[in-house]
Amino acid sequence: MPNQDANSGPGLHHQSFGRLSDGRSVTEYRLRNAAGFELRFLDLGGIVTTILAPDRQDRFANVNLDHADLALYEKNPGYFGALIGRFANRIGGSAFTLGGKRYELAANNGSNTLHGGAVGFDKAIWQVRAAQSGSALSAVLTHTSPDGDEGFPGALKLEVVYSLHEENEFRIDYKATTTAETVLNLTNHAYFNLAGNDQGSVLDHIIEINAEHFTPVDLDGIPTGEIAPVEGTPLDFRTAKPIGAGIRIPHPQILRQNGYDHNWVLDKPAPHALTLAARVYEPNSGRIMEVETTEPGVQFYTANYLGGGSAGTAGVAYRQSDAFCLETQHFPDSPNRPEFPTTVLQPGHIFHSTTIYRFKTDRD
Repeated sequence: MPNQDANSGPGLHHQSFGRLSDGRSVTEYRLRNAAGFELRFLDLGGIVTTILAPDRQDRFANVNLDHADLALYEKNPGYFGALIGRFANRIGGSAFTLGGKRYELAANNGSNTLHGGAVGFDKAIWQVRAAQSGSALSAVLTHTSPDGDEGFPGALKLEVVYSLHEENEFRIDYKATTTAETVLNLTNHAYFNLAGNDQGSVLDHIIEINAEHFTPVDLDGIPTGEIAPVEGTPLDFRTAKPIGAGIRIPHPQILRQNGYDHNWVLDKPAPHALTLAARVYEPNSGRIMEVETTEPGVQFYTANYLGGGSAGTAGVAYRQSDAFCLETQHFPDSPNRPEFPTTVLQPGHIFHSTTIYRFKTDRD
């Protein structure tokens, strides 16, 4: 496809974003629908850099935290906007046993493995091509992870489709196959601020999470194995309330994670049904984001470890609670927890998962 200016009309367009320190070139892609709703992402890690969404007065703002330049995306310790794999979230002890064999992984989060290890899918250069289905504009991202990549078994072929729909939906469809029995947990790590990514705290955002239970964690953020009720805890978002309403309550789970960084067990009529996971409302702009997923869990994270050490293109330093993440996924440490929904993928089987981020306003 020819190189096109990022300000041209609907469709998939691309432009150079620079080069990494090892010389690899990085390209930024842009999808925009007829209403002006826009997604920008990099072939580096499938990183979402921009989500332009309208407020109640049809004023557009980037509701996704970005980095100011490619050098920050190359480091990206917070995984801003990235595709995460092979295993999203944590694996306790940086090891798991599968088929009677123990697999040792990189310990990149204390003694645990986080988001796929030292060099996860967020560091890969993905292949990108355009596609269209009806009125939906799509970008198809593909990547092959070799057998033994970061210690995980099986050669993995991945296809991730980013689609924009006329209803201002950003849809992610994941697909994967393996040559050997393996474990897999994929997500996207976008950081959202529905007021705009330069507007500071999200503690006044009002959130509802469709879950009666969550998975409590130990001091390292590893699930204890318990499926605990949210009732009577600050993790109860069954009724919409401000994010900040319970974030300073000295509950052991809040204290352990410096805020919210937990997996909620979604209420679903069937294990793989596409159902509502969460709904977030920002009163000043009127923006609403609804998240639907086929996944059994969602990690709600309040950017607890942003400390002002990075800034975005708007020139604002990001600090704790300046964003929230809703990472749709299987439960953390599932390979070591047979009582959790399985993350095992067998040869001859196809992994499928879908998540939709739908943007609306209180005027709709």
